[in-house]
Amino acid sequence: MEQKKIKVGILGPGNIGTDLMYKVMRSPVLEMSVMLGVVDSEGITRAKNLGFATSLDGVHYLEEHPEMADIVFDATTARAHIETAAPVLDKLGKIAIDLTPAAVGEMVTPMVNMQDCISKKLRNVNLITCGGQATTPIVWAIHNAMDIHYAEVVTAVASQSAGIGTRRNIDEYTRTTAKALRDIGGAETAKVLTVFTPALPEPPMRNTIYCIPKDPDKVDLEAVRKEVYEMVDQIKTYVPGYELALRPVYDAGIVTTTVTIQGQGDFLPPYAGNLDMETSSAVKVGELYAEAMLKGAF
Repeated sequence: MEQKKIKVGILGPGNIGTDLMYKVMRSPVLEMSVMLGVVDSEGITRAKNLGFATSLDGVHYLEEHPEMADIVFDATTARAHIETAAPVLDKLGKIAIDLTPAAVGEMVTPMVNMQDCISKKLRNVNLITCGGQATTPIVWAIHNAMDIHYAEVVTAVASQSAGIGTRRNIDEYTRTTAKALRDIGGAETAKVLTVFTPALPEPPMRNTIYCIPKDPDKVDLEAVRKEVYEMVDQIKTYVPGYELALRPVYDAGIVTTTVTIQGQGDFLPPYAGNLDMETSSAVKVGELYAEAMLKGAF
């Protein structure tokens, strides 16, 4: 017997929304239902050609057709989410998975605090940033083995994968990611640096993570490695291109490790691992919500 699925709507038919659509189509528990925009676009046409419902009324379409989606991914803008999408979806009782920097809901990363969000019945969660999804779980894993005084992340992404929106909001991206390293990752203080590299061929996303322990005399490197290895294995279940490029080392009072992400190439190019990290994490969050709903736990 075919497994029941939870209907999904996507707000924003751009590159991110389109990549989300292809990932949702593969999901065992999510059913792609409707693509929503405000102007006609290639993304709307693409969804229509695949047989999905579309509308140019944006989130307001769901006010007239609430049966079309129980979970909604918002891949529009922070302003649109704050002013329109979040209030409408809240009124309709829909689950909002926010890929914008709006941060109306609680920041979430699937393998760390998603179950807490489900247990608290939260209906609006925020995906932090692509860098936050890539590195917060690793900082959290290290924190499980030692208390972290300071965490620093240096992220390098291909210039072609960083659009105008990312560049214009780099300060907000940096602050949001650093906040996640503290609030979710467990670091007392944190800093985030981002590099856009024009190298050809385009390199995959690369994240180097530095953690300074509160007590340098109590660092158990094997325990740190065990926690990091386990987290990498968990993330690879939904981001296959997530790789540990440098196993944790401890030198000069700093624990250092590096992860890289190669995208799955669903719609975005494989080198855009930063964007794939975000969309894959969003779909995983949606699947965890869907599984809870199918079990009657949400």
